[in-house]
Amino acid sequence: MIEDGIIIAVDESGVPPAGLPVVDLGDRTLLPGLVDAHVHLVLPGVPDPVAAAAAPEGKLLMNARQAASRCLDAGITTVRDLGDRDYVTLRLREELALRPHEGPHLLVSGPPITTAQGHCWFLGGALEDPAGLPEAVRHRATRDVDFIKIMASGGEITPGSRSWQPQFTAAELRSVVVESHRLGLSVAAHAHAVDAIEGALAAGVDTIEHGTFRTPAGVEPDRRLIERVAEAGIPVSVTTGFSPAGPPLDESARSRIERTLAAAVDMRDAGVRIVCASDAGISDQKQHGLLPYSVIRLVEAGFSPVEALRAATSTAAEACGLARKGRVAPGFDADLLVVTGDPLRDITTITAVVAVYRGGRCVREFESRKGSPGASNGRAVPWS
Repeated sequence: MIEDGIIIAVDESGVPPAGLPVVDLGDRTLLPGLVDAHVHLVLPGVPDPVAAAAAPEGKLLMNARQAASRCLDAGITTVRDLGDRDYVTLRLREELALRPHEGPHLLVSGPPITTAQGHCWFLGGALEDPAGLPEAVRHRATRDVDFIKIMASGGEITPGSRSWQPQFTAAELRSVVVESHRLGLSVAAHAHAVDAIEGALAAGVDTIEHGTFRTPAGVEPDRRLIERVAEAGIPVSVTTGFSPAGPPLDESARSRIERTLAAAVDMRDAGVRIVCASDAGISDQKQHGLLPYSVIRLVEAGFSPVEALRAATSTAAEACGLARKGRVAPGFDADLLVVTGDPLRDITTITAVVAVYRGGRCVREFESRKGSPGASNGRAVPWS
C-alpha cells in the first residue's frame, strides 16, 4: 500500500482493504527498484571513452539523458554517478527531480579527483600537487555534489595508466576523507591495486570501488586485507558484469574477471558487504542498463539469488547513504520493479521487466521483455 510515493504497508494476506484502488499486476514478482552504485552517465558505452569524453557539453548531457532513460528501462530506479566532466550530471540531477519518468533518482560526484595524467584525467579532475586535495574537495562541495570520488589507483581505460599501481598515499587519501567528512560528504575510492585498497582502508573511505586486488602478476586476493576490510565495515562495489549486447571478452579479460568474481565470493565469505554495480559507460562492453547482468554474474559465481539481489538493492542503497531506498517495506520509497517469473528460482528473470515504478507511479510499461539492456517493446509512461 502506497501513499504520497511512500510504502505505508505490506499486507501478505492478499486481500486489500475495501475501497482501496488496486493495481493488479497478475502473476508477477515485485522487487525493489535496482540501485546501480557505480555508473558513468556521460560516457556512452563506446570503444573509445577518452574521445567520447571530449565531446561538447551539450553532447555529454544528451549522452547522460539517454543513459539515464536506459537505466530506467532496465528497472534501475537509483543511480550513483562516479564521474562526469564539467559537472554535467548536476544539471541532469535537477532535470530528473522534476521529471522522474525520464530517469532514476540520481547521486553525483562531478569529475573524479585524480593525478596529473592519472586514471580518467580526461574528465577534468586531475591535480598537479596532492597538497591541493582538500581544496579539490571544497570546490566540489560548493558545486553541491552528493559525494566525493577519488582515483586511489590507476585503471583500465586510460592510456598509460596501470590498474595495479596506486596513485595516492594513504595520508593523501586521508586528507580527502577528513575534509569530505567535515563537509558532510562520503568518499568513494576507485581501488584496483592491492596497495590502493590498503591505502583506502587506512584512510577510512566510505566505499571501495572495484576492489579487484590487482598486482603486476594479475588478481591476487590478500586474505588478511579482506578480513580487515570486513572488520572496518567498508562496502566493496563489484563491477564485473558485462552487456550481452557488447563484443565478447578476450581470453585474458575473461580469466581476470573470473578470478575477480572468485575474490568477491571470498570477500562475501569473510563478511565484506558486497555491492553489485555496473561501471556502465566506460566501454562498448559496458553499456547502460547492464546492472541485471551484473546480478546474474554474481549468482553464477556462487552468490545465492537473495544475496545477489540484496547487493543491487538494499545493500547498495545503504552504501550510497540512502535510508529509504532498496526495500519493499513500510517507510521506504515506492520505487519498484515488476518482472515475469521468480528471480529467486531463476535469476535471469530479472531481465524480464514488466513495469517500473518511481515514487509509486508507473514510469515504464512493457508487455514482456527478456533481453539486452535498453531493448524494449514497451513505452515510457509520462509523469502526471
